[in-house]
Amino acid sequence: MRYNTIKNSLFKKNRKKLTGLLKNESVAIINPNDEMPRNGDQTFRFRQSSDFFYLTGIEQEKSVLIISKGYKKDFEEILFILKPDKKLEIWEGHKLTVEEAKKISGIKNVKYLFEFESILRELILASEYIYLNTNENIKFETPVTGTGARFLENLKKKYPLHKYERLAPLLTELRLRKEPEEIEMMQKACDITTKAFHKVLKFVKPGVKEYEIEAEITAEFIRNGAGGHAYQPIIASGKDNCVLHYVSNDKICKDGDLVLMDFGAEYGNYAADTTRTIPVNGKFTDRQKEVYNAVLRVMKKATKLLKPGNTINKVNEEVNRMIEKELVNLGLAKQNEIKDKEKRDTVRMKYFMHGNSHFMGLDVHDVGSKDTVFEPGMVLSCEPGIYIENEGFGIRLENDILITENGQTDLLADEPVEIEDIERLMNE
Repeated sequence: MRYNTIKNSLFKKNRKKLTGLLKNESVAIINPNDEMPRNGDQTFRFRQSSDFFYLTGIEQEKSVLIISKGYKKDFEEILFILKPDKKLEIWEGHKLTVEEAKKISGIKNVKYLFEFESILRELILASEYIYLNTNENIKFETPVTGTGARFLENLKKKYPLHKYERLAPLLTELRLRKEPEEIEMMQKACDITTKAFHKVLKFVKPGVKEYEIEAEITAEFIRNGAGGHAYQPIIASGKDNCVLHYVSNDKICKDGDLVLMDFGAEYGNYAADTTRTIPVNGKFTDRQKEVYNAVLRVMKKATKLLKPGNTINKVNEEVNRMIEKELVNLGLAKQNEIKDKEKRDTVRMKYFMHGNSHFMGLDVHDVGSKDTVFEPGMVLSCEPGIYIENEGFGIRLENDILITENGQTDLLADEPVEIEDIERLMNE
């Protein structure tokens, strides 16, 4: 394990909270992620389902969790794992023992997978409700049928007369508010991300390739115990600054251009997410400074909006008005255009076409909707930008903000963002 051990008290607490939301006489089945095929005889590196990890801390594939309510006391929580097999371990390495799984998860009743079907049948037949988890991410729908959807289809054939319930809304409600142990993981992910940014400030210069910058970031992540990137890093120089999800990272960084870097470490399965835009040669032009400072002003004001009682939709509305004013100051829009409600969105969207914030946690784009009311313990990104395609550059800045009782805490406060600091560090 690369990261500091997470105390199983967190997973116990998470399961207790979920159980409290379940109906009586119910059983909840939480499946792991699939092992996804990569090519002829390989799978992609396994990453556990965020919901499953949230409830168990178990990262091993082919594990299943059952939580029941209103049946036998020793059947309230059961974790099923692979039975260690010498032949399998020769090829793939150590597999969890029962005692190890108990220690990680805090679950007393740990069994091997071959017992799953018979125990599940007993629990289902003693229950009225069956809770299952499927993908309910508003922004993401995949053509690949996930474990949860396949399991639901099979279960309905076997038990058609039971009442099926959705787990996703319950887990969303719980995962939105981070426990202290989770915030600690996210702060560590942000600290590692900040280290990587300091590293690239010393590395970037005309002639380096975007993937070389990515390599420096990756090395710093791994060196500091991160599992790797929380998402595909964006290293976009020149006009590709304006491509929001540019991930080719294969161009040469040229003198006079900017390089926009959107990256974040994953530590203990928790994500960081930052964006910085810096001059390849270590010195911003006057026009680049003008646009950069406009984005930075918006970022500072927008950060103050991330406080209890607000929502992403409300924040986006205010940030849009801020951006529009900056566009006028930059000569990119006219005053009469932004005063016209029918025209202003079209004008703004030419230069700022995405939202300012998303929730963060075990997923970089974590659970939660644009109308979720902010509460202490929630973490969101703050990422305004201005992209001027006809001038060949764009600027985005992004930090990760923890909502607190009295406002907010910036988890990336130690990462340089002022022009003077960036130029000084690049030229030391």
